Amino acid sequence: MSEQQKIGLVVVGDEILSGRRQDSHFNKVIQLLGDRGLQLSWARFLPDDLEVLTAEYKRSLASGEIVFSSGGIGATPDDKTREAMAAALGVELELNAEASVLIQERMQDLAKQGIGSPDLGTPENQRRLAMGVFPVGAEIVPNPYNKIPGFYIQNHTFVPGFPEMAWPMIEWTLDTRYKHLHNMKPPTVKSIIVYSIPESRLTPALEHIESKWDEVTTFSLPTVSRDGKPPFIDVGVKGYSPFVDEAFDYLRGAILRVGGRFHAES
Repeated sequence: MSEQQKIGLVVVGDEILSGRRQDSHFNKVIQLLGDRGLQLSWARFLPDDLEVLTAEYKRSLASGEIVFSSGGIGATPDDKTREAMAAALGVELELNAEASVLIQERMQDLAKQGIGSPDLGTPENQRRLAMGVFPVGAEIVPNPYNKIPGFYIQNHTFVPGFPEMAWPMIEWTLDTRYKHLHNMKPPTVKSIIVYSIPESRLTPALEHIESKWDEVTTFSLPTVSRDGKPPFIDVGVKGYSPFVDEAFDYLRGAILRVGGRFHAES
């Protein structure tokens, strides 16, 4: 895996898109990655829709990206994530042997607490056991909260929507499967706060940078005037030395040539 490999987040759930529940994973995943010197490349919020999810997982599988997917791995009819991943992979679903053992341990733990029965034949326990049905070839992701695991296959990690379960499961995955990626050299970001010119006047310079330096990307974040303060543009470049340094020097000169004024932000 290279420094350039992207890490993505998929948050699944009609309840998120409708506003019935608020997402809590986006910022947390950014933090968990940042603590390990990693960075989130993209995030998508998707419905509990088999066709939509299958298309997304096909796309991310083809890209070779690292993906964390949260939600939709329960055992009710609206949970489509496991089925979608199996369809994207072109494989069947099966009861994972390790997951089966762990889920049965959970049943026994609950029975000892006077909750339910350890009998596998009860409808409730059959639904619990169904949560261990994964695409063929998947490996478990341990769940320290209640033992009912998520699953991992081809750089895709699937966890429940509950933060209490999802976050430690994501941490475990980062610290086991992807430990070798921790604290790799991050890209350099250099930016300038620019005054006195419209963003459109900077566009040719940004286009030139991205065409000349393949290893460098640009960004431009304009503001509007607030509280009597003049508007400005946070504009910059992101990449690896020496290319990012060369591109940044060009950008500074280009700003002056089109009549801008600035002070360095970073």
